[in-house]
Amino acid sequence: MALNIPGLVSLSVFFTLTLATGIWASWKSRKDQQNRNPTEMAMVGGRNIHVFIGLFTATATWVGGAYINSTAEIVYLPSKGLLWVQAPVGFALSLVIGGFFFVNPMRSKNYVTVMDPLQETYGNMMGTLLFIPPLLGEVFWFAAILASLGATMRVILDIGGSLAITISACTVILYTLLGGLYSVAYTDVIQMVFITLSLWICIPFALVNSATESIYYTATHQSYQDPWIGKIQKQYLGRWLDDFFYLVLGSIPWQTYFQRVLSAASTGQARLISYLSGLGCFAMAVPSVLIGAVAASTDWNQTSYGLPSPFERGESTMILPLVLQHLCPAYISITGLGAIAAAAMSSADSALLSTGSMFAHNIYRKILRKKASETEVLWAMRSSMVVFGAGAAGLAFHSSSVYDLWFLSGELVYALLFPQLCCALFAPSTNTYGSAAGFLVGLLLRLLAGEPALSIPPVIHYPACSLLNGTYSQLFPFKTFTVLLTLGTILAVSRLAKALFQNNLLPHSWDVCNITGRTAILIPLHHRSLLSLMIYLNPSQINKEAFCSSKENM
Repeated sequence: MALNIPGLVSLSVFFTLTLATGIWASWKSRKDQQNRNPTEMAMVGGRNIHVFIGLFTATATWVGGAYINSTAEIVYLPSKGLLWVQAPVGFALSLVIGGFFFVNPMRSKNYVTVMDPLQETYGNMMGTLLFIPPLLGEVFWFAAILASLGATMRVILDIGGSLAITISACTVILYTLLGGLYSVAYTDVIQMVFITLSLWICIPFALVNSATESIYYTATHQSYQDPWIGKIQKQYLGRWLDDFFYLVLGSIPWQTYFQRVLSAASTGQARLISYLSGLGCFAMAVPSVLIGAVAASTDWNQTSYGLPSPFERGESTMILPLVLQHLCPAYISITGLGAIAAAAMSSADSALLSTGSMFAHNIYRKILRKKASETEVLWAMRSSMVVFGAGAAGLAFHSSSVYDLWFLSGELVYALLFPQLCCALFAPSTNTYGSAAGFLVGLLLRLLAGEPALSIPPVIHYPACSLLNGTYSQLFPFKTFTVLLTLGTILAVSRLAKALFQNNLLPHSWDVCNITGRTAILIPLHHRSLLSLMIYLNPSQINKEAFCSSKENM
């Protein structure tokens, strides 16, 4: 296959337009930055993002390259089908639940990141531990997006995947560094327009291709493969429910989500953005579903692709770009490539900004440099984005494993971070001991359940665990089970620890996390005689002052 010159030119125009939009948004943010906190401008847009822009950027965050590609792939796979496409409904419900339950407590306290309530409730040490799963998740997500984009460009443009990864990563890093959330939000508008128009332009050509049978017929009838509507077998119902709850609840505790709703001017606007972006996510899945249905209804022997089919060649993950390339005219497939590139970049910049914000605000400012200036924190954010972006680009070259690492880290966020966030926001009586115990229980349970994609055998064999082709598969909803156990552990251990210390069953000197607020105060020797006289004259006032002093020193 020769180099696709028109496609390369089209993609160059798209990248240039995106970069120009990012630079313009950066200039706009600096213009609006007068008398405002510069780090808050970069992280949450000065809490002044317009509802229209917020809706676009929140939707674009979830409608990424993985979203549109995997939706088409699952519809196409003979063993899956439409009934296994859970992301559109799962993400939509996640955004609705997030808007209804989580926006108000997060927005009312003017938090900047999802880690803020965790550090406020459980302290900086636990905050550092809880920072690790989302950090890994965002970096692996960024890497997976770049790897997907590189593979797509290799198929349609016949250029090296490494070149595409490098150009994409540099473009995203540059405009995100320049303007922070403003650049990300405004480029998301351009990218969402590209995604919507490009995919819908391609669909009519794919539907009327002579090699494609009616998708209405193939939805329920055997044609070139099993019906694309799919079916859920009884033994897989537990896994289906587990995956569904993972998408609904596990999509909430991510900085990429809260960064959007926390940037709104009010709680009402934040909720509106969350609700409407849920509808947007669901609607944006329709083109991918149709493309997957077309692929399942196509006689590939009548196309330039030939036989064997993509499924038999093991290229199901590339089904969307393959449909664009072999079932649409060349000039149309080029517009489809723009949609894939736009979808990839719309999620990549969100992941990059998320990691940089959490590191600068929760690690650098609150732990490493508590007296850092706003300018210093801003440069720490930019430096971390360069490091994380470069690391993700390096991982993208090893695409065979980066997807599996992303899935595992995402499940760790679900198992570890979601219960912790729920307790921090809705059960403030929980404490650091419960948080640490919950973290340990959730981590062990998830890792001991194994991960077939990474060749990690399970140590815990849940009910219905089956051995298929030498690989164990957990059919029990163990991810959600782990979440419930983690949640129960946090609540139970927090209450137990508090009871043990308050009832003097354990000495207060063992309370290293100071959950009882009785940290001892070291008094210099030359002050002790004066203190004794003061206690004699007014003991209640001294006790009150000592307590306040101990709280201030925490």
